[in-house]
Amino acid sequence: MKGLTDIPGVLVGHASDYDGLTGCTAILCEGGAVAGGDIRGSATGTHEWDVLDPHHVTDRIHGVLLAGGSAFGLEAASGVMRYLEHKGVGFDTAGGKVPIVPAAILYDLTFTKMFAKKSARPTREMGEAAAAAATDKAVEEGCVGAGTGATVGKLFGMTRAMKAGIGSWTVDLEGPLAGVKVSALAAVNAVGDVVDPATGKIVAGARTAANSRDFANSAKAMKAGATSAFTPSNTTLVVVATNARLNKVEAGKLARLASLGVARAINPVNTMSDGDVVIALSVGQAAANVESVGVAAAEAVAESILRAVREARTLGGVPGLKR
Repeated sequence: MKGLTDIPGVLVGHASDYDGLTGCTAILCEGGAVAGGDIRGSATGTHEWDVLDPHHVTDRIHGVLLAGGSAFGLEAASGVMRYLEHKGVGFDTAGGKVPIVPAAILYDLTFTKMFAKKSARPTREMGEAAAAAATDKAVEEGCVGAGTGATVGKLFGMTRAMKAGIGSWTVDLEGPLAGVKVSALAAVNAVGDVVDPATGKIVAGARTAANSRDFANSAKAMKAGATSAFTPSNTTLVVVATNARLNKVEAGKLARLASLGVARAINPVNTMSDGDVVIALSVGQAAANVESVGVAAAEAVAESILRAVREARTLGGVPGLKR
């Protein structure tokens, strides 16, 4: 299992700055992908989001850029565009091909300010490097790319948070739908805790103290009024891809169904402090109904979120689960 690159035609590349503790992740679909999007958070930062609307004239996109750096990180999308332009990939116009690359960012500025060796932001050059590194090999997970500066469990501030990063997972459909695949990639930077849906237990999140590995249970603390640390500085970014043939309306529905996986694995989720988004890509010709694909997508997303924390190592001053 390779994660998102299990879907033929989808490539993934990371660029990571371990001195600046930020980075970006490029997802390329050079042959074009029918795409849709869903926004559940209230603190989003996006670029070219309108192209995901089924009423938009653009029928396909050619890549997605996920980045740290808050709004500064949106600059990195132009690097992915430049890379694809040089390869002759894009939307045909009278003046040449224009690559269509939606982007979404997460807020890692507090983490980088506290622990980085230097001030850094994802740049156009970093976006181009991530695109140039894109491959169909197994997705590298953990503290890489857009997940380099990602953290979770920040209800009580960064000193009691835990490290997160990138996770990716694939679900294969069965029976008459055998051969249909749905994969997800998540960059997890939530204010809430990551919860295993199978057990209901917290896997990573806010801790009771800076020197403790015991969990405070953010949702329970919120019900007791603990919301003072909430700022618009968190986000979970998800890309879902399938080899099932979907139209643009169905791709939007797939993004909304996939968002259910975010809600299963993060609690609290979709807050006023989170910029949670999901982008769905259809790059194949396999026959499948969107509901079946959506059920698999929610499962893939939840597992990707779990992997994003389980594969994250301690970085800066924030502890991770991976030894």
